[in-house]
Amino acid sequence: MLKQHLQFKLSQKLSPQQIQLMKLIQLPTLAFEQRLKQELEENPALESGKEETDNLDDLYEDTYDESEDNENIDTEEINIDDYLSDDEIPDYRTQTNNYSADDEDKQVPYAAGISFTQYLLNQLNTVYLDDEEWAIAEFLVGSVDESGYIRRPLADIMDDLAFTQNIYVEEDKIKEVLRMVQDLDPPGVAARSLDECLIIQLKRKEPKPSIELAISILERSFEHFTKKHYAKLIQKHHVSEEELKEAISEIEKLNPKPGGSYSGNTRMIEHIVPDFSIKIVDGELELTLNGRNAPELHVSKEYSNMLEGYKNAKEKSKSQKDTVMFIKQKLDAAKWFIDAIRQRQQTLYITMNTIMEYQKEYFMTGDERKLRPMILKDIADRIDMDVSTVSRVANSKYVDTPYGTKLIKDFFSEAMKNEQGEDVSTKEIKKILETVIRDEEKKKPLTDAKLAKILKERGYPIARRTVAKYREQLGIPVARLRKEI
Repeated sequence: MLKQHLQFKLSQKLSPQQIQLMKLIQLPTLAFEQRLKQELEENPALESGKEETDNLDDLYEDTYDESEDNENIDTEEINIDDYLSDDEIPDYRTQTNNYSADDEDKQVPYAAGISFTQYLLNQLNTVYLDDEEWAIAEFLVGSVDESGYIRRPLADIMDDLAFTQNIYVEEDKIKEVLRMVQDLDPPGVAARSLDECLIIQLKRKEPKPSIELAISILERSFEHFTKKHYAKLIQKHHVSEEELKEAISEIEKLNPKPGGSYSGNTRMIEHIVPDFSIKIVDGELELTLNGRNAPELHVSKEYSNMLEGYKNAKEKSKSQKDTVMFIKQKLDAAKWFIDAIRQRQQTLYITMNTIMEYQKEYFMTGDERKLRPMILKDIADRIDMDVSTVSRVANSKYVDTPYGTKLIKDFFSEAMKNEQGEDVSTKEIKKILETVIRDEEKKKPLTDAKLAKILKERGYPIARRTVAKYREQLGIPVARLRKEI
């Protein structure tokens, strides 16, 4: 049985303009410049630079107060869904933004240069190989990964050569050709394991006692070396502590990822452009917004002239009315975009200024131990904005400080209680932890339990597992791997 009933419901929906504004706020400086360039290209009513536009609003209103312009518009024919889309209201925007609102605007970069594989093959051309050896070498080079290693067993490569290349050879033949490939640059390429990669590099060096000892350690005691069992290495190789130290020093100079050293102009280099700048002037903090975030825009004078021509026309044809509707769409988009950029500037400045004042002690000294506990809500409450807005500013923006260029979100941290019951930043604890580990005796590095005890003595009662978590976040290995001879 069907029933009908009325239901009142309050819901909050973001308008297309609000969604576009949020996207503008999220953009860092370089991406914002691209967005601005795109808008200038797509909307002829929008121009850069200064322009007198005081009379345009009056002209715009006078032109559209005429009832004759709207008398032929049938509101039943308007598709409401078109106004609820994630594109801007003007029709021309639907022709350019032909992708989902959640999709990223991805561009494929073009770079000159050759691939790592081609770089190796070019070197093979200088090596004398018969047809069979060349086919095997080419297959081996194709098996080298980005790090410069061949990760597949030679038995699998032998099978693939038989099935795909119709080449039937023994594994010993593949090893023979592999040694030729391993003679290519960079040193250590085409190794099948880390120890083999390091040994290949050592054998390229000029022979001397420390090099020979390093090769012997890697060949005979690689496991003891990785676990830093120095006493066992001294005993097994019958060397002094100083000799072992020299050999380990030679190994530490090697490149564990030879493929990573190839710079064939195929990688894009990211340049960070700070969105803000903080300076100390006469003992006070001074915040400035990158000028590239505050472009001067105005509505095209030609479009205002077209409106004026329509207003003064005695007879208004249908084509003229259609033209004015087109102009109206462009003006709507241009005026909104100019206003959105102003709102973006205000939001960025207010948010960063509040963060600067909140962390004033840090920005005055540069000491990370002075960072106060700060979460997104702390800033959002102060500027009376939504937490998501603060997050958009913090996650993608950089600030140039007297102590280097910093990602804004790095200033946010959780709070912990010290022994006095005061809130302290977890970043402060991490900085102290980092300092303690840096100053420890490397022959007997401190375990996590000992680190927790030291922090407790300094007034930070945290558990051993919390110390381990902070240590891992700082990228510091366990005590055994920090041990030095």
